[in-house]
Amino acid sequence: MKLFFSPASPFVRKCMVIAQEAGIADRIEKLPSAAGPVARDQTIIPSNPLGKVPTLITDDGQVLYDSRVICEYLNDLAGGVLFPAGGQARWQALADQALGDGIMDAALLARYEVALRPEALRWQDWVDGQMSKAHDALAQLEKNVKRLDGRLDIGVITIACALGYLDFRFASYDWRSTHPGVAAWFKTFNARPSMQATLPPV
Repeated sequence: MKLFFSPASPFVRKCMVIAQEAGIADRIEKLPSAAGPVARDQTIIPSNPLGKVPTLITDDGQVLYDSRVICEYLNDLAGGVLFPAGGQARWQALADQALGDGIMDAALLARYEVALRPEALRWQDWVDGQMSKAHDALAQLEKNVKRLDGRLDIGVITIACALGYLDFRFASYDWRSTHPGVAAWFKTFNARPSMQATLPPV
């Protein structure tokens, strides 16, 4: 398999954590990409017209995107249980995946505003609006942090990758002091070999 890859992307990281946990990371060839919201990677577009990472090319040549589809494929390929088969556990895992993805989407949009937009055109209200999504998501997680305990599925993996991205790109955002329960859970989960093997570059 081949994966168009950016080590800074939290969505790529989510896929690679799944691959690590499923024991198939060594079957994935990483194709470095400089894909971004402005300068799209022309090498990806023939496979994925959106020109985005992550994009996976399977061993039989099928092209899969985005991270939700790729993660489910990798889990299925390995016969894994990182996507619960049914019932309440499945819907909670998928809802938590959506929450984690939402944090990552918001953080990426805030990051693009301050890192890519010319300074004279930056809109602080936009940044604040995006980061408020992360704040509200963290507040909900703090109230319900017990539901994360003891789980290893797509939901908690996505939430962990989202928290890791906040640390990576928004180091001054001190979410731990106001969300101690989430911080304690993340400290334990982030120590997993799959999380340590996929840390973004310093």
